Amino acid sequence: MNLSIIIPVYNVERTIRRCLDSVLADTYSDYQIIIVDDGSNDSCHYICDEYAQKDTRIDVIHKKNGGLGNARNTGINKAQGEYITFIDSDDTIAKGTITSLMEILNRHKEYDILEYPIYEHFGVKSRQKLRSFSDSEYSNTKDYWFKTKAYLHTYACNKIYKKSLFDGCLYKEQNCFEDCIILPDLLKRCDVIATTSLGLYYYYVNKEGITELSGAKELTDLLNAHLSLINTPLSSIASADYYLRLLNIQMDIYELAGGLPIIPPYTGSTWNASPKVLLSKIIGIKSLCQLNKFIHKTIFRHSR
Repeated sequence: MNLSIIIPVYNVERTIRRCLDSVLADTYSDYQIIIVDDGSNDSCHYICDEYAQKDTRIDVIHKKNGGLGNARNTGINKAQGEYITFIDSDDTIAKGTITSLMEILNRHKEYDILEYPIYEHFGVKSRQKLRSFSDSEYSNTKDYWFKTKAYLHTYACNKIYKKSLFDGCLYKEQNCFEDCIILPDLLKRCDVIATTSLGLYYYYVNKEGITELSGAKELTDLLNAHLSLINTPLSSIASADYYLRLLNIQMDIYELAGGLPIIPPYTGSTWNASPKVLLSKIIGIKSLCQLNKFIHKTIFRHSR
């Protein structure tokens, strides 16, 4: 078996059929689908079993709710393929995606991770964005992190991984944004990371999903995941674009919960830095957070 497709499921009776149908529509057949029903209390239990009865490539695991990281780890432990990919149960893939990607991996056994295009926030015109990639290879994980701005797309989905990468490296089960936390560790185990222009993942907005409901705690988990990279060979805050990403998360946390900023001051080159990064150097990070909060409150007050 060449590929294990892991689909965590939790109370997605409205979208799970759409997800499974998009996978089964692909002509590629040498795979197993592992559906991990993470304690759903809607009709997902029956829908998943229905699909498993129709297709022997589908395995369903019903378990008590343990969160997304736990569900992914359960799928990894069940996986039999040489490669693993994750598809969220409210998302879909374009027809032919798996076939195209596996043809690339069969030609390039040296690829440890293959990332493919993703349509972010699909279905919401004001937010949807196609994130495409060139056909490129990276033997230096730092090059991949910065040249593709990987810190903006640390999704578990839209990537195919060698299963061996997860030996002794599983998802953190008590943290939100567990995909951002694990990706740098996986990258450190890679010899070659590749991106391709082929295939397409449709990431739909789920208003009841973890990302849409994130609060100060969840965003702090995300920021700490990024900050843990600063003192490693993989990452650096020398990139103004990367620092802006961290700064925006910090401002969101402050707006929600206040407190002292945990992000360090920017020390890199300022020639291409955004006004926000430059302002943080002039007035300080906390003052910038306070200003941002004041502006948002003022705009909200005048819009009422």
